[in-house]
Amino acid sequence: MPGDRYPRFRAAAVQAAPVFLDRDATIDKAVHLIEDAARQGAELVVFPEVWVPAYPVWTLVYAPMDNHDFFRRLFDQSVKVPSPATEQLAAAARRAGVYVSIGINEKSDLSMGAIWNSNLLFDRQGRLIHHHRKLVPTFAEKLAWANGDGTGLRVVDTELGRLGVLLCGENTNPLARYALLAQGEQVHLSTWPPLFPFKRPGAAQNYDLRQATLIRTAAHSVEGKVFTIVAAGVWDAAATDIVAGERADIREVLERTPQAVSMILNPNGELLAQLAPGEEGFAMAEIDLGESILYKQIHDIVGYYNRFDIFELRLHRAPQRPITIVEPLAGAVGAAPALDHDTALGSPAESPRGAPAP
Repeated sequence: MPGDRYPRFRAAAVQAAPVFLDRDATIDKAVHLIEDAARQGAELVVFPEVWVPAYPVWTLVYAPMDNHDFFRRLFDQSVKVPSPATEQLAAAARRAGVYVSIGINEKSDLSMGAIWNSNLLFDRQGRLIHHHRKLVPTFAEKLAWANGDGTGLRVVDTELGRLGVLLCGENTNPLARYALLAQGEQVHLSTWPPLFPFKRPGAAQNYDLRQATLIRTAAHSVEGKVFTIVAAGVWDAAATDIVAGERADIREVLERTPQAVSMILNPNGELLAQLAPGEEGFAMAEIDLGESILYKQIHDIVGYYNRFDIFELRLHRAPQRPITIVEPLAGAVGAAPALDHDTALGSPAESPRGAPAP
């Protein structure tokens, strides 16, 4: 008698440059990449962090007082959820019949200035099934992004398995990673920028994003016994020209900072696929969730290999709100007619979802 069978599928990590600070052109490029990955047999297509319309690297190489024009351009080109931009992505996922995870700069309907580092996950029918905002912007990224909240710190149960996602430095947060593993995560989506200038080239104790990503990715795969798909961006010459302009010192930093790399790892932390830094294309691999079983026999930190009588983690998923409105009771003297108030600051938990793209 045959036993249980587990999902098997082909995954693609996209490593590509956006059309820098051009939302519509970048989404057009995303649509073509989704179609190309699907033709190559991918059922899950994972894009890098804030791929639409760009990673705000200027926050790392310019003084805060020199960031204003870039911030305005980023806000103007950011994505509302929902919007025609998200509908276009949803329609692409539906036409290709694939799951699509993509990083966006998301702007609020309620604030003319709030931007989140967000990730959207669409299913084969083009439904938005997951929406996560980065909990804490890293280092100088605070000049561009607001804090997210816990509403998106969840695992999505799909036909491909239980999918979770963390963005860039969140993969360094052991509590965030454990929160996903404890919800039964089987495939971890890990998204990264194209580069992360920390010090000037040649300085001591500089930061190598490639090495840091590999360490974090392997650690999560081994600790959780999960597959991890890493999608990192590409920094191209067009982006350097826009950000550096006539500043030769900034151009040198951008050109000499190591670029990130996309990869896929198995539950033992072994590389299944990897691209060279700066290379556009897909890191593709076959995912067989059944491979996790034997590795879980060694360590299962969300099963028998833990002490839940000693350790406890609480996850608060309440959305952050700028205001809570308490209406008068219906029928009370002087009560105004009841109105619908969207009081959450664009909370993912209250964003319309579940409807297929037109």
